[in-house]
Amino acid sequence: MQTEAELKQQICDIGKRIYNRNMVAANDGNISVKLNDHEFLCTPTGVSKGFMTPEYICKVDEKGNVLEANPGFRPSSEIKMHMRVYEKRPDVGSVVHAHPVYATSFAIAGIPLKQPIMPEAVISLGEVPIAEYGTPSTMEIPDNIEKYLPYYDALLLESHGALTYSKDLLSAYMKMESVEFYAQLLYQSKMLGGPKEFDHETVLKLYEIRRQMGMTGRHPADFTPEALAAKSAAAAQGLPQTEAGQASGSINNKGHQPSPELVAEITRKVLEALQN
Repeated sequence: MQTEAELKQQICDIGKRIYNRNMVAANDGNISVKLNDHEFLCTPTGVSKGFMTPEYICKVDEKGNVLEANPGFRPSSEIKMHMRVYEKRPDVGSVVHAHPVYATSFAIAGIPLKQPIMPEAVISLGEVPIAEYGTPSTMEIPDNIEKYLPYYDALLLESHGALTYSKDLLSAYMKMESVEFYAQLLYQSKMLGGPKEFDHETVLKLYEIRRQMGMTGRHPADFTPEALAAKSAAAAQGLPQTEAGQASGSINNKGHQPSPELVAEITRKVLEALQN
C-alpha cells in the first residue's frame, strides 16, 4: 500500500510523462487518485503537469470540496468529472484526463475509436466511444460521460480530449498511452488507404483471451451476447458471477435469471444506443 506522500510523488511523475509525451500543452490535463471513499488527491488548476512537485497536490472530498491545499493552489476545475467516475465506478482508483494529439484529433472530428485493427487494442480497450460535448468545468461533462462509465474504461470527450480510469494511477495512465497509440495507428493506416479490420470471429477470440487473462475493469467483451449468455447459464447453476453478470441478473425483478436470448437482445440494444 502506497503512502499519501508516495502517491503525491507518483502523480508528479505521471504528470511529467504526460507532458513529455505531448499529451498536454501548457496547463492542460488533470490527474486524481482515490485514497478512500471520502478522500482524493488531485492536481491543481493553472499548473503545468510537467513541472509539479508534491506540495502542489490538493486533497478533496467526494463532493470536490477542498480538504487540504497549500497557499496558491486549488483543485482542478474538472474535478467534477473525476468525482462522477468514482461515484459510478467503485472499482476505479485513479482518473487521468489529457489532450493527446491523435486521440483528441479523433474527438474533434467526432470519430470514435471503434475499428478492431490490432490485437492489443482489442484486448486492452475494445472500443473508445465519444461522450457528447460539455462545457469544461461545468456539470455538463460529468452528466454526458455517465452513461458510458459502466461499459468502458476509456472515453473520448467530444472536441476536448480523452479520459481514462482504472484500479490505480499507473494503470489509468497506461490506458491513456494505449488510447493515443491506437488513435495514431488508426490515423496513419487511414493515410495508407484504410486499415484492414478483424472479422467478428477474430474479435471474439481476442475477447476470450482477455477473459482468460483475468484483466480487470469494464470492456465490451463483458457485454457481448456470448459473454452474457455464459454468465446467465452460470447463474442458473448457482455459480459465482462477475459484476456484469449480477447486473444482467437484476433485469428480472421477480428474482429469476433472464434467458440468454433476452440478455443478448437487451445488451444489443444498450450498445447500439451508446454508439449512436
